[in-house]
Amino acid sequence: MGMDTAKGFDRRDTSLVLAHILFAFGALLIGGIAGLLQGLVRGGMIKLPYEIGYYQLLTAHGVLMALIFTTYFIIGFMYSGVAKSLGGYLLPISRKLGWLGFGLMSTGTIVATILILLNKATVLYTFYAPLKASPWFYVALVFVVVGSWMSGFGIFINYRYWKKVNQGKTTPIFTFMAVATMMMWIIATLGVAIEVLFQLIPWSFGWVETVNVVLSRTLFWYFGHPLVYFWLLPAYMCWYVIIPKVIGGKMFSDALARLSFIMFLLFSIPVGLHHQLMEPGITNVWKYVQVVLTFMVIIPSLMTAFSLFATFEQHGRSVGAKGLFGWLKKLPWNDVRFFAPFMGMLIFIPAGAGGIVNASHELNAVVHNTLWVTGHFHLTVATSVALTFFGVTYWLIPAMTGRVLTPKMHRLGIIQTLIWVVGMFFMSGSMHTVGLLGSPRRTAFTTYQDHPDAVLWMPYHVAMAIGGMILFIGVILMIVNIVMLLNAPKGYTEYPLAEVSEKAEQTPAIFERWGVWVGIVVVLILVAYAMPVTEMITNPGVGSKGFVTW
Repeated sequence: MGMDTAKGFDRRDTSLVLAHILFAFGALLIGGIAGLLQGLVRGGMIKLPYEIGYYQLLTAHGVLMALIFTTYFIIGFMYSGVAKSLGGYLLPISRKLGWLGFGLMSTGTIVATILILLNKATVLYTFYAPLKASPWFYVALVFVVVGSWMSGFGIFINYRYWKKVNQGKTTPIFTFMAVATMMMWIIATLGVAIEVLFQLIPWSFGWVETVNVVLSRTLFWYFGHPLVYFWLLPAYMCWYVIIPKVIGGKMFSDALARLSFIMFLLFSIPVGLHHQLMEPGITNVWKYVQVVLTFMVIIPSLMTAFSLFATFEQHGRSVGAKGLFGWLKKLPWNDVRFFAPFMGMLIFIPAGAGGIVNASHELNAVVHNTLWVTGHFHLTVATSVALTFFGVTYWLIPAMTGRVLTPKMHRLGIIQTLIWVVGMFFMSGSMHTVGLLGSPRRTAFTTYQDHPDAVLWMPYHVAMAIGGMILFIGVILMIVNIVMLLNAPKGYTEYPLAEVSEKAEQTPAIFERWGVWVGIVVVLILVAYAMPVTEMITNPGVGSKGFVTW
């Protein structure tokens, strides 16, 4: 196989994983530059040269950071864990599908990025009608989605093969979680595939004149909300399976971790309408149904919080912690593999609370389309998820390449994490506050003819820009750290997969009956979407021509 167990990974698997991880951080760098410029413009500090549009930067920042960075990192991370937990290497067919997916996604990403930079696709966040991009932008996004499906099939095939060889055994938890995450992703991206293929591509090529806006947005959010959990679940994989091992403890409960992933699979998809609470054309009954289902998703998040802190406390007590919070002192605060994801977990508490606000009909009316919402997802994705991914990178690259993390790199990692947290405190904190004062999201610099309200917002916008500058230093430092990781001293770095505590309950076999769970998902989707979508198709209204406002 060209693989030596002491060295860890098959070289061919290493190159597949590294290709994804390094591409992800390339996207992070370009997206970070766009984000920095955006913050400076919004804070009134610079004017953009060469007729670069603010909304062009906004699109590049959103697409590269929220879609490309995350998707590439997640696929690379999941492939590494599947290889590790299912016998040490990937099946050749899975590896081929992984490379096929990488090729398709990269083609799509490069074409889409070029079109955004050429100002042919300034549609804010990817594909939101009636803003109309170049048809080739939508075609490029099809490549990205189909590429991610190929990678998903690669994971499924590897999993099926393992199940066949190891009949009656419980799947290693990392692979179980990867399968659940990819299953959710594929079910969710069907919505966007339908929207892009049947609505946006014919409309942007001019084959049809108008687009049914409410239907296209509903299909978008059918995908857009599970997308959030697609970012989050791999972070949860790290929290559940990796962190206990890093701190030297054991997983609190295997069954609880699996149950939370199944609940995410069930309840993350039929909730998209809570992004459309302010949108006419959807009856309140259906909005209500989906808000209730949204609140169901809070349960697995609280289960996760309980499980993680139980793990920390059990570990602390096992090494002699006394008193109510003595276990906190026993955690490895100077280990970046623990510290970065832990800060992500901590910040996920206010982030989740903000999400509950956004999903509540009355409260959403106050914050809808203000900077509060932008602040919210900068806490969830850009802090909780990003910090966890950074923490994973510090051991993933050395484990894959047979190198070791030096104390100096640990220190740099801790500094990078602190810079990120401080930058986000300024940026997201001021976004939340000024959002409550009514400052809108997705707008370039303007004082609304020196309106007193807008003048009051300005100091917050300046604080946002300062936060953005600090965060950009964090991005640069992360890139520097990655270059150092790739050139670290040679040696063996363990791939930390935790064992389950002896006290934990047995895992029920029904958790592996995917047919049952996918069946329930389909039923929930039909309950949540069949009626409202039928109404949108049977009463389509006038439809909208494409708007190109740039």
